[in-house]
Amino acid sequence: MKRVLALVVSMMLIVGMMAGCSTKEEPSAPAVADKEAETVAVKEEPKAENITLRIYAQYSDDDTIIPFDYAVAELAKAYPNVTLELDIQAQDDGQKLQTYAATGNLPDIFQVGLSQIETFKESGNIMILDDAAKSSGYLDKAHPSASNIIYNEDGHIYAFPYAGNELVMWYYNKAIFEEYGVKVPETYEELLTAIEVFNANDIIPMSIFAKEKWITTALYDVFATRFAPEGIVSLDKGKSSASDEAYTMAAQTLKDLLAVGFLPEGATNLNYDQAASLFYEGKAAMFLNGQWEMEASTEKLGENADWMWYPVMPGYEENAKALSGGGAPGGYAVSPHSENKELAAEVAAFISEKYCEAKYTKRSNPILALKIDESLQPEKPFPAMMAKLSEEMSTITSTTKFAWGLSNPQFKVAIEDQSQFLLTPDYTVAEFVEEIDKTIERMNK
Repeated sequence: MKRVLALVVSMMLIVGMMAGCSTKEEPSAPAVADKEAETVAVKEEPKAENITLRIYAQYSDDDTIIPFDYAVAELAKAYPNVTLELDIQAQDDGQKLQTYAATGNLPDIFQVGLSQIETFKESGNIMILDDAAKSSGYLDKAHPSASNIIYNEDGHIYAFPYAGNELVMWYYNKAIFEEYGVKVPETYEELLTAIEVFNANDIIPMSIFAKEKWITTALYDVFATRFAPEGIVSLDKGKSSASDEAYTMAAQTLKDLLAVGFLPEGATNLNYDQAASLFYEGKAAMFLNGQWEMEASTEKLGENADWMWYPVMPGYEENAKALSGGGAPGGYAVSPHSENKELAAEVAAFISEKYCEAKYTKRSNPILALKIDESLQPEKPFPAMMAKLSEEMSTITSTTKFAWGLSNPQFKVAIEDQSQFLLTPDYTVAEFVEEIDKTIERMNK
């Protein structure tokens, strides 16, 4: 009996132990479920596909290299799966980009001016960015005053601008003027005197990188504004002719100044670096460039760098505060043929925004298309020249356009070519007038 009882007790213990083992194994079931859940979670967030976008952009000096590099670095943080392949914009007045379009090889993102926008609209080579401008938040950050450079005349957005309404500035080296006792010229006669004194002392009166055609257009426009405040804009619209008195006098004035040594010999062979060096090294007393030059000139010349109003012509004193330059639609555009055009549009808006940030924080330039977050401050105070421009801004009576802001592609090509030819010794004012007028006649047909 005792043996039977012992056997029963043993059986009960074994069953109990087995039951206990079962109880201890229960937690393993949820662990498996967790792994399955983790597996499901990973599947719900697949790793973003790595995408490379080709971008055709300016990348030639500190004012373009520094903002672009900053924007690319910021892009790497916000879009780690996107890589930008830089195709450096050629200084060829858009010829390379036109070739890209003609051969079906447009980059995903490319930099354009107004005339290229108009051309690409007709050929279907530019994407309308209205929706991307809203969804990316670009429009929420835009300055109200930048509407003229964001929206095309047809009401659509074709590019994301980063610069504001910029101007052509006439710079001078105060130290050189003081050393030779030359008054900063406010009139044409005073300009002639300055040229005479500087040439007599082996100082180049005005340095200019006339190898680039936009600056030769700007130089002609500067003198056009002395007689007609609307400058080349009126020619671009076909409302005036180069044979009109104001525009002929502008060409003749420039030609007269060239005859007395206003520009260095071979000016049309000088690139930006060469021309800027003449000014920075004190070999040239004056220099023509956009207002974006202020940072570089201040860095090189310190307090000796300044800008002046363009000298006025006798009888046209009312045009003293008319300036060349101004804004027009342009910036980063997107190819409608891109395999990733929606992403490219988003990235173009992002790059434009970050480009603005860098121009403000690293280049001390407040003239921008977008508002800058208040938490961001310039690394250096604004140059004195920029403060001066800010103070004088309200006195500017009119502006014109840069060459890239011209609306008629035919006129843009003509004025860029002819203004450069005008700086060569054997090209006459009559030839300049004839060629421009031929173009305007074709435009008006």
